[in-house]
Amino acid sequence: MSNSQIPIIDTHVHFYDFSHPELKWVWLEPAFMHPIIGNIDAIKAQRYLVQDFRAESRFAGVEGVVHVQAAIGSPNPVTETIWLTEMNKTSPIPIRIVADCDLGAANSISQLEEHAKSKEFVGVRDFKAEPMFAAKEINPNYEEALKWMAKKQIVFDLDCEWMNMPEARKLAERHPDLPIVLEHIGFPRERTDAYFQNWKKAIDGLAGAGNVTMKISGVAMTDPFFTKESLKRWVESCLEAFGPDRCVIGSNWPVDRLYSSIDPILGYYRDFISKLSVSEQEKILNKNASKLYKF
Repeated sequence: MSNSQIPIIDTHVHFYDFSHPELKWVWLEPAFMHPIIGNIDAIKAQRYLVQDFRAESRFAGVEGVVHVQAAIGSPNPVTETIWLTEMNKTSPIPIRIVADCDLGAANSISQLEEHAKSKEFVGVRDFKAEPMFAAKEINPNYEEALKWMAKKQIVFDLDCEWMNMPEARKLAERHPDLPIVLEHIGFPRERTDAYFQNWKKAIDGLAGAGNVTMKISGVAMTDPFFTKESLKRWVESCLEAFGPDRCVIGSNWPVDRLYSSIDPILGYYRDFISKLSVSEQEKILNKNASKLYKF
């Protein structure tokens, strides 16, 4: 079987609708400049929903999506979960939700319980994790929230650059039952050889924690005029470090539309794993994601 026939569960997409009366997406507002990738005006539409994504991704073989926290700036993060849960009822493909929660807050567990009223809620991304790692802090509230998540097998989707990965590994080892997914291969900020070597050493170290999975996503974000060759060593390093049992695929759509259409990006990911056995390719393209994110 050609791997073009193997369905993909896309583990990283974002939907938005500026007509929603409560939700806000500060990173998509007209004057906002993205702090890492700069001008993203080209994707600042008023609305991008699962039906729009399906129209773009249907020839790439995407048959399920994980929506990752996007309504940043909203008064109540649970509102996004409610909105997406409703969207899933009429969605052409199943949606699972990685929600927003301030895990270090005093009320974090009660907020997690609110998210968990949706059966589509499967994970949390909290941007406050990385500053905590950088400061080498251990927050008792955060630790309790992660214990709650581990008990419920709720995924911790982690945004973490290479220099903070040693602290991320310590967290993973403190919570060995917590499923952790490193987003966007650690979101490399540079594509120099020196940066690559530092990044590779850090991901090799993080891979030593058996409860961490690598999300091969957003690989184009800081390589706007990428080629298949320029992405290759980054993806292959992920596959070497984590192996086919601990890698998943994500498009980072519609953000990576700034740099390409979806078919070449997902097609390259398929090509990079094509030398693996069919069963290993199936793990990376859908089976690992299905288990982690409860499809």
